[in-house]
Amino acid sequence: MIKVAIGQDSHRFDFKDTEKGLYLCGVCFSKEMSFVANSDGDVVLHAVTNAISGITGRNILGKVADKMCKLGITDSAEYLKVALEDLANLKGKIVHLSISIEALKPKLEGRVRELKESLAKILKIELSQIGLTATTGEGLTEFGKGLGMQVFCVLTVDVSHEIG
Repeated sequence: MIKVAIGQDSHRFDFKDTEKGLYLCGVCFSKEMSFVANSDGDVVLHAVTNAISGITGRNILGKVADKMCKLGITDSAEYLKVALEDLANLKGKIVHLSISIEALKPKLEGRVRELKESLAKILKIELSQIGLTATTGEGLTEFGKGLGMQVFCVLTVDVSHEIG
């Protein structure tokens, strides 16, 4: 059986905190700004985590991630790993992941492959299984005006060997 889920996340930029860095797909993308978040605020990893939760039925972002954050675990890849464990328990295999990023900045051009490579490594899938696009949304939202970033993703998973 094939299951499909949508994941979403968004965060405002923090232009004052130049120590934390802005993380996308597990990559420190910029030191000029960061996200307003308890964790590193990696909106791509958060959206993917939410999509996996849509398949497994257990929300990770919220109580689980909040508890981890209180323990000092602020790397969003760690939250995603918990979601991936849930997916593995269902014997789910990622077929494809399509990601759409809305933001005026930072510009992703020239770094898309690096982002996809990092994400493929975390998800243990092939680069060809990931699509990643970006738009400014013509400046119609706060994200397109440069105040933050929003990510939507569509995750396709094969759960043909699902238990139960």
